[in-house]
Amino acid sequence: MHCAVAAVSSSPIFTPSPRKLSPIFCKPATSPPPATLSSPSSYAIKNIRGSFNGGEEEDVGSPKAPAMLKRKRPGRISIPVASLGFEDIKTTTDLDRSSDVELEGEGYSVCCKRGKRGGLMEDRYAAVLGLQGDSKQAFFGVFDGHGGAGAAEFAAQNLQKNVMNELSKRREEVEEAVKEGYLITDGEFLKEEIRGGTCCVTAMIHKGDLVVSNAGDCRAVMSRGGVAEPLTVDHRPSLDDERERIESLGGYVDCCRGVWRVHGSLAVSRAIGDRHLKEWVIAEPATKVFKIEPECEFLILASDGLWDNVSNQEAVDVVRSSCIGVDKPEAFYACKKLVDLSLTRGSLDDISVMVIQLTQFIQ
Repeated sequence: MHCAVAAVSSSPIFTPSPRKLSPIFCKPATSPPPATLSSPSSYAIKNIRGSFNGGEEEDVGSPKAPAMLKRKRPGRISIPVASLGFEDIKTTTDLDRSSDVELEGEGYSVCCKRGKRGGLMEDRYAAVLGLQGDSKQAFFGVFDGHGGAGAAEFAAQNLQKNVMNELSKRREEVEEAVKEGYLITDGEFLKEEIRGGTCCVTAMIHKGDLVVSNAGDCRAVMSRGGVAEPLTVDHRPSLDDERERIESLGGYVDCCRGVWRVHGSLAVSRAIGDRHLKEWVIAEPATKVFKIEPECEFLILASDGLWDNVSNQEAVDVVRSSCIGVDKPEAFYACKKLVDLSLTRGSLDDISVMVIQLTQFIQ
């Protein structure tokens, strides 16, 4: 058995001297020894290609395989998430961190595509259904990380919990509860001493109201009877209010290669994290509250990987053609279509798109 291993080995670590080889090592190997359960070399190495191409299995340990075995990367898999009590919680942190995400949930759909620049996926999302035991209440979010995925992952796991904790203390002060939830999440993340930051856009459906908040350039756009209605403003240092706020605190904003940046570094003026710029890049969100009415059809939450290439009305038109006035709404297909549209227009960034069907949450 050991002689067969020596015959095919190309490792530079162990090369026996020809003078000390016994005759059994010099005997040419015409075929591999028969497979037995006791033989370590008999175990076949299988590459599971995953569900995306039919779950095929390739046995590369058979006699037909070449002598040098090359390990292949396994296909992407989605790990189901168990429900925690009465709240159904899903986030991208439950999946392989380098994976794209395709998910159709109850009343929402999400598609996240890793950017062509390479590296790990830095976007994350969160979807929490059944808040306070009410199927008509929910929390959704898209988080666009920069300088690593740590901040986006942390926010996806903790922002909703912090907002709901504050809401339980403040009762009807919804906007203040969301603000404090963002700031507490930011403070907790900074204690972790993890680099990077994340832009955020969240939508909380609470007692028939739609509470939309953002910090950074993730955006929320609602379809009101087919008309795109932006519910957030991108927080970028090129905005007069943001630049004045930064400069009043002793910071500066300049234009680098056509992009306005805080201290020549960050292209957003609000975010969770970013310790080195925390004095000027704040985590305080802008929040708006709307009553969900019948003409409020759906809500799109997305990272700038979409909005840099697709206009608000274009996005609404794409989703509406698949979700409104059709026998079988296909919000998930619409998410994928928006991602693909941004890619065909040259996006290199991570792209995350979530579509929330508001009509399912009307009380």
